[in-house]
Amino acid sequence: MTDLSTNPAMPGAPVPGPVPAAVTRPQSPSAEAWAMFRRSPAALLGLVLVAVVVVAALAGPLIYTVDPFEIVWGPLTAPGTEPTVPLGTDNLGRDILAGLLSGGRATLAVGVSAAIITVVIGVLVGAAAGYYGGTTDEVLMRVTEFFQVLPPLLFAMVVVTLFTPTLTTVALAIGVVSWPQTARLVRAEFMRIRALEYVRAMRSIGASDRFIIWRTILPNALPPLIVSATLTIGGAILFEAGLSFLGLSDPNTMSWGLMIGTGREYFLDAWWVVTLPGALIFLTVLGVSLLGDGLNDAFNPRLRER
Repeated sequence: MTDLSTNPAMPGAPVPGPVPAAVTRPQSPSAEAWAMFRRSPAALLGLVLVAVVVVAALAGPLIYTVDPFEIVWGPLTAPGTEPTVPLGTDNLGRDILAGLLSGGRATLAVGVSAAIITVVIGVLVGAAAGYYGGTTDEVLMRVTEFFQVLPPLLFAMVVVTLFTPTLTTVALAIGVVSWPQTARLVRAEFMRIRALEYVRAMRSIGASDRFIIWRTILPNALPPLIVSATLTIGGAILFEAGLSFLGLSDPNTMSWGLMIGTGREYFLDAWWVVTLPGALIFLTVLGVSLLGDGLNDAFNPRLRER
């Protein structure tokens, strides 16, 4: 048996120990979040659904160049009965496929625009209330509560009715009624982060409030805000569909909600007029919700440690 305490080649010299394994460098937070996201089948499914819808909405009208408002065939043609209109026609003889592709652009544009408006207002109000506290917090929270107790759909209907019913007006109306939840989330994050040691250190070296708010606290409050913004897109899409269903959206711009609203009277005779755009709304909102849940799990350090 070989003596492990000496080196046979050099008597009396100690045997070198085993070479330590290479030290693995710690992953960056973004890499850890992506690794956590990839481990969730539901999150990947949501990402695929959202990607398919976005690509179809952006590239579809460029490939399938039929005008969604043009009468191309007989009214209420069933899907698969006529090659020139593969998904059939509505009550006016307009191509359903063209409407779905073009309507996706408008629906997604309203959803994203409303989410941006919601985040901007929510961050401004929540950051000021959470950072300064005191009277500023009291006043801004009372304003937030005022908007929060208003019926969102009714308030949005009033805003759209008072102004010209365009996609811009609809997105603005949805954003105005949706920001209180985001403001409360941002306020809670700012109140938590402002009490941490590194924020106190920034104050002690004379950093301005603007620098601390936008360069120190806000970047650390982004993960829950990203999740909230993602879920807001799904809510805004449903909101736009509801307003279009009630005839309060832009009648000159095709959207999935407008297709449902104009075809609801013919649902029993032509199921595809309402079912196809409704199915796309369902799949889009489902994809956004799954994507938001996946981002929540990825950005949550407690779930990342499981």
